[in-house]
Amino acid sequence: MERRCPICNRKTEGDPLCPYHQRAYLNLRERYDRWREAMEIGWEDYLREVAENPNTGEWAREVAQHLLKNGGTPGLNSPS
Repeated sequence: MERRCPICNRKTEGDPLCPYHQRAYLNLRERYDRWREAMEIGWEDYLREVAENPNTGEWAREVAQHLLKNGGTPGLNSPS
């Protein structure tokens, strides 16, 4: 059975998301680590900031909104 990205319905390549949204997710995770070091901010608050920032790219915004709406999906849970 072919897996599809839950955000855009594109075909996935072994990851839970399509290549575009997977890259955006990995970037969000990496940048969250930096935000967390600089200030006390939780994962959900960070995702809200990203989703509401007008300078956020489309794919990153879509991933942040998806995670906020769904509380994470398998393989996309909040960082420890």
